[in-house]
Amino acid sequence: MKIKTAKRSASQSKPAKLWQLRLYVMDQTPKSVTAFANLKSFCESHLKGRYRITVVDLQKQPQLAKGNQILAIPTVVRKLPQPVRTIIGDLSDLERVLVGLDLRSAD
Repeated sequence: MKIKTAKRSASQSKPAKLWQLRLYVMDQTPKSVTAFANLKSFCESHLKGRYRITVVDLQKQPQLAKGNQILAIPTVVRKLPQPVRTIIGDLSDLERVLVGLDLRSAD
């Protein structure tokens, strides 16, 4: 999985809040790959230019599961903005992701 950081446009007059998201996965399982694709798509649609996704592979760093209280995978944790929010699953339910990340859709 590639990690990409979206950058803020220089034309924005007010600095945007940077969303820091961590996606905890176990190797390249189908659920992990789907969760990453869904999270990236969600961020491009709702947080364009204001997010950073860090992928944590618990197969390579298993100690991070306990330290970060990860009980299931895939799990996404919103580190910033505060408060910390957690969503478990492949992130395929858009409404659940919006509620879980405490966002409102732009209707």
